[in-house]
Amino acid sequence: MGKLFLVATPIGNLSDITLRALDTLKNVDLIAAEDTRQSLKLLNHFNIKKPLISCHKYNENEKSKLLIQKLKDGKDIALVSDAGTPGISDPGSIMVKSCIEQGIEFEVLPGATAVTTALVYSGLDTSRFTFIGFLPRENKDRRSILEGVKNRTETLIFYEAPHRLTSTLEVLATVLGNRHIGICRELTKVHEEILRFTLEEAMNYYESNNAKGEFVLVVEGKDEKELLREESEKWINLSIEKHIKMYMEDGLDKKEAIKKVAKDRKLSKSEVYKYSLNL
Repeated sequence: MGKLFLVATPIGNLSDITLRALDTLKNVDLIAAEDTRQSLKLLNHFNIKKPLISCHKYNENEKSKLLIQKLKDGKDIALVSDAGTPGISDPGSIMVKSCIEQGIEFEVLPGATAVTTALVYSGLDTSRFTFIGFLPRENKDRRSILEGVKNRTETLIFYEAPHRLTSTLEVLATVLGNRHIGICRELTKVHEEILRFTLEEAMNYYESNNAKGEFVLVVEGKDEKELLREESEKWINLSIEKHIKMYMEDGLDKKEAIKKVAKDRKLSKSEVYKYSLNL
């Protein structure tokens, strides 16, 4: 049985290819590419001649069956996307799942990635981050996802296309507030640009500057002090007894409800317990 190699390719600068990636591409029997024309540029640059087969998001379900059969026939296959690591906002996850289900060996080759490159460039907190990728096209769907992460304190990372940049900045500002953002454009390429703004400054900037190229948006997480303040404000007009009752109505037993209220209000459990005697 053959083996599948998921090969990370440069996100712009071809010099970022790894020696291991080159060695793999030279030795496999077949290369499955998101865009064969794009991958051909990479292969020609390094004088690699291999058969290519198209495997993109619109045909991955169909092509994965063909590729799995070729792996079963003993062919070694490299899977590459246009740039970066297959499976990260690119085709690849279906092939991985198929290999796992059918007991076919696969190997992931690390390499350049826009996510961590942009994160470090942004100057924002790198200790914890959440990668969101591309937001949906529909505004209501974008807002729904952002509402789900607006109280996260870790740094948030998004991909975006130039024609949707201004609308995305607007919805980010509306839902998340005027946070700091690192806007990374055309990473590792000739026209690489790193801009650091607040979201309001970013919107003003792109009112008079056309957005061109591929963007990674790195947005600071919710301030922890602000989050604690907002949480505490929820209980200002709620008595401790009603607070306990609220959690019990949500399905918690009295002991767990007391524990939750004590944590919410920064009180001892014994202090909160006094208000539960009649519940």
